[in-house]
Amino acid sequence: MANSITTKELAQKIVNHEKTMILDVRNTDEFDNWKVEGGNVEVINEPYFNLLDGMDPVAEKLDKGQEIIVICAKGGSSEMVADMMEEEGFTNVYSLEGGMKAWSEHLEPVKIADLNGGGALYQFVRLGKGCLSYFVESNGEAAIIDSNRMTDIYENFAKEKGVEIKHVLDTHLHADHISGGRELADHTGATYYLPPKDATEVTFDYTPLEEGNDLTVGNTTVKVQPLYSPGHTIGSTSFIIDDQYLLTGDILFVRSIGRPDLAGLADDWVGDLRETLYSRYKELSDDLIVLPAHYSFADELGEGGQVSARLGDLYDQNSGLNVNDEEEFRKMVTENLPPQPNDYEDIRKTNMGKISPELDRQKEMETGPNRCAVEG
Repeated sequence: MANSITTKELAQKIVNHEKTMILDVRNTDEFDNWKVEGGNVEVINEPYFNLLDGMDPVAEKLDKGQEIIVICAKGGSSEMVADMMEEEGFTNVYSLEGGMKAWSEHLEPVKIADLNGGGALYQFVRLGKGCLSYFVESNGEAAIIDSNRMTDIYENFAKEKGVEIKHVLDTHLHADHISGGRELADHTGATYYLPPKDATEVTFDYTPLEEGNDLTVGNTTVKVQPLYSPGHTIGSTSFIIDDQYLLTGDILFVRSIGRPDLAGLADDWVGDLRETLYSRYKELSDDLIVLPAHYSFADELGEGGQVSARLGDLYDQNSGLNVNDEEEFRKMVTENLPPQPNDYEDIRKTNMGKISPELDRQKEMETGPNRCAVEG
């Protein structure tokens, strides 16, 4: 029986930029929609049913001695194909445990930096969806920002660090993934914060995030400074942490900018998006390190897997920040919108508390890439 590899082991290969060969045996339309990506990842697609009579369809593309990771939707077909490959003389084949379904849920913690006065900032990279969330800890307390649905991962990390989760924040009402914020706050007794302009239809209690009302994590060592920054949603709020790090939510990414259409108001909000990117952020220090809530391209994964960039460098290099004419900007944003995320309307309703899908349905709703960005 062929060996298996865990999502954790595969994630380590990708964030460490190890050369990785993947044979994806899902249907081609599923593969084209969503696949494992990384700077040193080579991936080929051959549906498993084309391999039932032997490995001839991929024989010329793969070396029998190289490490090959076989991936399918849930882990069953990849196990079968890996076994068949071993029978045909491939010597270093692994099947990904749980397939793409498990890959979609894996979170890889990456340390961004130690913070002034003690404590640290971590970025949790959801490699299977390109989602990024944040864990701030200082003097026995923690704040979680843009939590994913898999809340046990943050709770276990807090136990490892010996800290208590006191604050849970969402930069905006998410449309691409189900927020774990409310559940995490319920489990831990933390305070759950939302931007009030995004929370007009929510069915639960929350604490409003408001510019000027800073949060403190730990013994006055880490300041979380809300900065109202509409555009992706009307309530989108950024955070400045420790006067060094700018958490931009879905407003600004390393290679792209946020899309304004997922609540059906692209024409109304594109002006807010421009105001935030071309005025509000322009007033901030160029030396702030931008930490977004998503990435879209494998080459955005930097050293150790972290996704970050200096704000001043983005104003030089990000094409979405370099459209001087307002009408040209509006045209660029509205004409380059990617397909909308799977089930984004039901995801919004779930995050408002209007519906409560079963867990399997939640996993199905989140399948696929995040698609929250517009590239100029």
